[in-house]
Amino acid sequence: MRGIEPVGILIAVALLFQAALVLCSFPATLKLERAFPLSQRVELSQLRARDSVRHGRMLQSSNGVVDFPVAGTYDPFVVGLYYTKVQLGSPPKEFYVQIDTGSDVLWVSCNSCNGCPTTSGLQIPLNFFDTGSSSTASLISCSDQRCSAGVQSSDAICSSQNNQCAYAFQYGDGSGTSGYYVSDLLYFDTILGGSVTTNSSAPIAFGCSTTQTGDLTKSDRAVDGIFGFGQQEMSIVSQLASQGVAPKAFSHCLRGDEAGGGILVLGEILEPNIVYTPLVPSQPHYNLNLQSISVSGQTLSIDPSVFTTSNNQGTIIDSGTTLAYLAEAAYNPFVTAVTNAVSQAAQPVVSKGNQCYLITSSVTDVFPQVSLNFAGGASMILRPQDYLLQQNSVGSSAVWCIGLQKLQGQGLTILGDLVLKDKIFVYDLAGQRIGWANYDCSTSVNVTATMKTGKSEYVNAGQLNDNSSLQNEPYKGIVISMISFLMHILLLGSFLFL
Repeated sequence: MRGIEPVGILIAVALLFQAALVLCSFPATLKLERAFPLSQRVELSQLRARDSVRHGRMLQSSNGVVDFPVAGTYDPFVVGLYYTKVQLGSPPKEFYVQIDTGSDVLWVSCNSCNGCPTTSGLQIPLNFFDTGSSSTASLISCSDQRCSAGVQSSDAICSSQNNQCAYAFQYGDGSGTSGYYVSDLLYFDTILGGSVTTNSSAPIAFGCSTTQTGDLTKSDRAVDGIFGFGQQEMSIVSQLASQGVAPKAFSHCLRGDEAGGGILVLGEILEPNIVYTPLVPSQPHYNLNLQSISVSGQTLSIDPSVFTTSNNQGTIIDSGTTLAYLAEAAYNPFVTAVTNAVSQAAQPVVSKGNQCYLITSSVTDVFPQVSLNFAGGASMILRPQDYLLQQNSVGSSAVWCIGLQKLQGQGLTILGDLVLKDKIFVYDLAGQRIGWANYDCSTSVNVTATMKTGKSEYVNAGQLNDNSSLQNEPYKGIVISMISFLMHILLLGSFLFL
């Protein structure tokens, strides 16, 4: 999890048909940039501090604002922070927004914004939305049905003085943003009749930020706004689904290698090995029922009530968290089990408060497989690289540290990119379930969506060039049955040595 920034990403808008073969260079792809040069090193303690800030927001925010980046790449030596571009208004104007699956609202900085950064250390141009410069923009009133839905989910507030639908998001670290809602066009690319159609559009409601405070005002990693990917009616996923433009489902596959990249698509990735578990109902986040943890096939002696979902307890899928976190009562049994399993092949050491190990063999040969066991019989199989971080070397020995951190005094278990990488994740919001499968995210995926037409399409596998425009390639015989607005994700960031 990033310190303050809700990590946002443009949704790939999915339109159409029953099956889509989506390549990493799909027609509806957008280019993301690295947030930090690889030469820039970050202390593990800084990452924990950043994640801690976001966890505080998770607990304190009344509207459930939490960063859940939907896409990105995690590498043990790289900080995975992601953003993408959206086009809004008429004529279309580009905005860089961070990925946030924990909040529901897309918002961008607007003219006359107080505290909004004007430059970015990411070397990207920052823009300000101007309702007066878009011929299709209109303000949303309190009587608008979308505003009423937003009020119910704490995503909107209304003032009797001006009848203007507004919002105010206050984060647990003291940062915040406020503004008003605007209705305008969101542009995306669709696939229809075997060809790519660019600049398709749909009217959406989004936030126009007039005030930003705290770390949101800092320019080092500044972007134009946040793209919320939550479950409530104000989310773009819900808005597009209600219009019949896209299904109420999205999927991602995050590459875990240093090259970065990945896939995000509106629709469900089809893979025979995907297992599903139900979402915990009536929760603002993507909460799952974790029931037990196994190491080397042995279930750990952890009271199942440790994982029960309540106000400040439960298991959350959060691709915006850089590391991963275990509830305090589960952390010590887990570390003890791993240490016992490698006692003959690794030398335990403590480095800056982190449990680490010196090994001379391959990490996969030394460390055990871990299984997170969820309701419905769905298990998430973790390789050593999914719960360990390689830090540095001591002579001929490699240093690997436990990447699952302890949330001191907390009952939350948060599964971040360390765990989520190299797996397909499907968020079936209509069916209220999440599924996953281990997968090579550098390869193609098959995507399905329930749309009105149901006819098959051969689609063009276009790709994004350096100027961020779509280039059409010859047909590659990719059978699809949906319109997919796929995102190709490039890693931002740099992660580091202890």
